[in-house]
Amino acid sequence: MSRKPRYLWLAEQLREPILNGEMPPGTRLPSRTSLARTHRVSEQISRTALRLLVTEGLVEARPGSGYFVRPVPEVFRLSRTDATSGSGLGRLSRERVGTEQERCTAPLSSRLRLRDGEPVYRTTSRGLACDRPVTLHRSWEPAVLTAGTLRTPFDAAGSGPVERLGAAGFPVDRVVEEVGVRALRDSEAALLGSAPGMPVLVVERTHYCGDRPVETSDLIGSAEQCRLLYKLSLARPRGHG
Repeated sequence: MSRKPRYLWLAEQLREPILNGEMPPGTRLPSRTSLARTHRVSEQISRTALRLLVTEGLVEARPGSGYFVRPVPEVFRLSRTDATSGSGLGRLSRERVGTEQERCTAPLSSRLRLRDGEPVYRTTSRGLACDRPVTLHRSWEPAVLTAGTLRTPFDAAGSGPVERLGAAGFPVDRVVEEVGVRALRDSEAALLGSAPGMPVLVVERTHYCGDRPVETSDLIGSAEQCRLLYKLSLARPRGHG
């Protein structure tokens, strides 16, 4: 059996006291040089071990100061159940960023079954905790559905898509969600105040009127802080009171 790489062994020596509380959040870890000397490894090995702990989210690197144990991030549960879930943001408050009209391009055109170049309304909002953005929500709908009415996202900014599209003659009768994880993009990072490339949880949600998609959206949040909460009601067996 091959020996475990030394950087993994060193990472274990540091990980255990972090996880059991011996090194609480905010504790400064020994320098790379100190770790190398204490554990009789090279500085390259100590550097790799520390970077591994950063990747795992246990440690953060502060330029010019060193490595520190990260505080446990607050977790936000986002309800995805049904209309009774309200905004779906749980304890987060919603901040509307704005609505713009743009031309549809792939892959959005595929989600809305539109041709490239057709106009869509894009609405952006954020979920805030103590005025700090935690989630980003972007939605798109074909402009042809409500253009020239008072039911566009510009005119009815305070109402949700189900209510607004229903009033425009497109009652929503089905919702489909697809959940995945990907890297945060540059334009999204600017709105979330995060670094591009960070792993984020993405919920692609599409509203349908019959077989026609009438609105689609992306709910984006830190994979570390956001959890999706589903509550599913089951039919009670006959004969049970």
